[in-house]
Amino acid sequence: MDKAKEKKNLKPLWIGLAFAVLIIITFWPNSGDLPVAGQRSLAILGFAVILWVTEAVSYPVSAAMIIAITAVSIGLAPTIEDPSLEYGTANALKMALGGFSNSAVALVAAALFLAAAMQATNLHKRLALWILSMVGTKTKSIVFGAIIVSIILAFFVPSATARAGAVVPILLGMVAAFGLPKDSKLAALLVITSVQAVSIWNVGIKTAAAQNMVALSFINKEFQTDVSWSEWFMYAAPFSVIMSIVLFFVMIHLIKPETQKIEGGKDLIQSQLKELGPVKASEIRLIIISLVLLFFWATEGKLHPFDTTTVTIVAIAILLAPKVGVFNWKQVEVLIPWGTIIVFAVGIALGTVLLDTQGAQWLSTKVFGSLGLEHMPILATIALVSAFNILIHLGFASATSLSSALIPIFIALTTTIHFDVNNVGFVLIQQFVISFGFLLPVSAPQNMLAYGTGAFTVKDFLKSGIPLTVIGYLLILLFSATYWKWIGLL
Repeated sequence: MDKAKEKKNLKPLWIGLAFAVLIIITFWPNSGDLPVAGQRSLAILGFAVILWVTEAVSYPVSAAMIIAITAVSIGLAPTIEDPSLEYGTANALKMALGGFSNSAVALVAAALFLAAAMQATNLHKRLALWILSMVGTKTKSIVFGAIIVSIILAFFVPSATARAGAVVPILLGMVAAFGLPKDSKLAALLVITSVQAVSIWNVGIKTAAAQNMVALSFINKEFQTDVSWSEWFMYAAPFSVIMSIVLFFVMIHLIKPETQKIEGGKDLIQSQLKELGPVKASEIRLIIISLVLLFFWATEGKLHPFDTTTVTIVAIAILLAPKVGVFNWKQVEVLIPWGTIIVFAVGIALGTVLLDTQGAQWLSTKVFGSLGLEHMPILATIALVSAFNILIHLGFASATSLSSALIPIFIALTTTIHFDVNNVGFVLIQQFVISFGFLLPVSAPQNMLAYGTGAFTVKDFLKSGIPLTVIGYLLILLFSATYWKWIGLL
C-alpha cells in the first residue's frame, strides 16, 4: 500500500520532468545538422518515453498529450523543404493523427475484437482446459501442457494479455485443488511458465502481439514492402520452437515444486469443463471462423490476394452479424480496451513524424555512429544493437511503446550500415528482440497480470528471465549467422 502511495506521489514529479525534457530539447542550441522539426520531434519522443516508462499518466492520456504537443510544436516549426514556411497546426495535427489511417491500427483493433469473441464465448478457456486434460497430472506434464496451451492460443487469440488471462486462473485452480497456497513453488513454476511461453510466441507469430503490427506499419511505409503471415512464421517460428524447449528445461530445473504430481488436477479440470457445459453453437461458429481466418492468414499472397488486415476485418464483421455471429455490440464494447487502439495509433504517428522530420536518422547517427557500427561486421552490429534493445526494454512496460520509439531509429540505422544486408530483415530481427519480455514482471502486460496473482516474486521471475534472455540473445546471433542468412532474411 505504501509503495503504491509513494508511486502515486511521484507522478507529478515525473510529469514535471517530462515537460522539462520537452522544453530543454526543443530550445537546445541547434548546430544546423538537424532540422528544427526533427529536433522538436525528438523533444516529443523524450517527453513520451518518460511518461511511458514511469506511467505517470495512463497510456491513453499520454496519447492525447502527444497529439496536442505535436500539433502545436511541429505546426510552428519551419518545413524541411522550405524553411521560410511553417508546417501549420492543421498539417501538424494531420501528422499527429496519421496513425489512425494506418491499416496496422485496423488490424490491432480487429485482433482485439477477436480476443473479445474468445472471452465472450469462453472458447479460449475451453481450449486450455481440453489441452491440460490430455497432458496428465504429473508436474512436468502440466508444465509441458502450459507451454502447449500458450502456443495453440497464440494462433487464435491475437492478444498476449487475453492468452495469459485464460491460462493463469486454470493453473492456479489446479494448485488450489492440491491444497497448496497460491504463493507456493508449484504456483510460481506453472504461472511463470505460462507467461514466458506467451512472450516467446509473441515472436513466433505475426498476429500474436500488437507490437509486431507497429514494426510492420513502419516497414511498409519506409521500405514499401510487406511481410506476410507465412513469411513471418517461417522466419520466427523455429526460434520460438527452440525457445519453448529451452523454457521447459529451464523451468523444471530452476523452480522445484513441492510435489511431482497433482492428484486432484484431473478432477478439477473435468469439473471446470462441466461448468462450461456442452460446446455452444456460438463456440462452434467461432471455431470455424477462426480456422478459416488462420487459413487465410497462412496462405496470404499464395492462394489469394487478400492481406491479413482485410481478412481479419471481414471475420470481425461476420462475428458481429446477427444469427451467424457470436456476440453483439453491447457485449463487445465493454471487452475492448479502446485506449490500446488510441495509444497504438499515436505511437505509429510519432514514429512516422520522427522519420519524416529526420529526427530518427539524426538520433541513430549519434547513438550508433559513436559505436562505429558502419565499420563492424553485420553479426557484431546485430549483437550490439540487440544488447542495447534488451537493456532499453528494462525501462518499458509496453512492447508496443518500445516499438514506436525504437523501430524508426533502427530503420534510420539501416541507411548508415554499408553492408550487403536485407534492411527489412535487420529491422525485423530487432522487432523479435523487442518481444523479449522475459526479465521482469514490468517487462510486459501479461507478466503484470500474472504477477498480480501473488503466485511468484520478482526474484522468482528473474531466476527464469535471466537464462531465457541470455539464451534468446545467443539464439538471435546463431540464427543471424545461419538460418536467417540461408533463407534470405539477412
